Amino acid sequence: MTEKSNAAVAVTSNEAGISLIANADMDKMAAQLQSISNFQMMVEKNLNDGQDFGVIPGTNKPTLLKPGAEKIQMLMGVTSEYEVTTKIEDYERGFFAYTVRCTLSKGGTKITEGLGSANTKEKRYRNQDVFMIVNTVLKMAKKRAQIDATLTIASLSNVFTQDIEDMDNFNQKERMDNMSNGDAASTKVTFGKHKGKTLGEIAKEDRSYLSWLSENAKQDDLKQAAAMVLNPKQAAEVDKAADDVEGKPAPKLATQNKINLIVGFSKQIADQTGDAPQVVTNNVLAEVVKGWKGEDADWNHLTEEDANTTCNKLQELKEALETGNPFTNKK
Repeated sequence: MTEKSNAAVAVTSNEAGISLIANADMDKMAAQLQSISNFQMMVEKNLNDGQDFGVIPGTNKPTLLKPGAEKIQMLMGVTSEYEVTTKIEDYERGFFAYTVRCTLSKGGTKITEGLGSANTKEKRYRNQDVFMIVNTVLKMAKKRAQIDATLTIASLSNVFTQDIEDMDNFNQKERMDNMSNGDAASTKVTFGKHKGKTLGEIAKEDRSYLSWLSENAKQDDLKQAAAMVLNPKQAAEVDKAADDVEGKPAPKLATQNKINLIVGFSKQIADQTGDAPQVVTNNVLAEVVKGWKGEDADWNHLTEEDANTTCNKLQELKEALETGNPFTNKK
């Protein structure tokens, strides 16, 4: 394309932009901008520092975390779907990489999408057996896609950032919240007489050292992993890599973050109905989980699928209350 042609294209583009501005409804635009501003203020007020978002020292914007993204999606009444768009699974070299697309929709209409990538060469996975953390890496890509889409749909890029790479404390907390028996057993020790071995390997030859790690390790996630290898909890055993009798993967348990989300939305509903938050929670969970009693054992066995269903039902109940529909037992 000649220099003259380039200039002509630039002029045409400028004219098109001016035309869009000239034909725009300024009052409508102002109202939309005000709505965005109001929503941003509501989000900042209702999200919890340290759980839903966190601040990297030296930066001026907080980082949106997975629980915060889930709350925002619930507030906006959107559903999310995920698709692995690209993947590298090199079993010979031990390298795995995934790119995931998150699509947000409402009422069957696509609103926006986001992309997220993760791979086994990232710093956070340096001391782990890559063949044991493939699913963890895939979940990380999914989480990044979810946050990317959420920042877009809620116009929150000027409020939050997605720069999570240096947030060691928050990354460690997420590893602990989502740690399964397999993750714990595959964790490598980087010091001492068992340097380079996984906790699963150490358990076979020196359980006393695992006991020492569970009490004295400087890293909280290593302490937790050692304790899990020594004494696997009932809640964690559901998350094993083993298949069930039908050959299907064992169900994943709900994370603590998802449980916190259920409790949080129950409190919001309770504020509107006058019921106790625990009553709201147990009533909805009783519809989802057969034989639900609200005991510790019930929470320990709550699956990710049932937790997601519960969150959706709580969202429906919240929306029904806001629109005045008789969706509760209150008279």
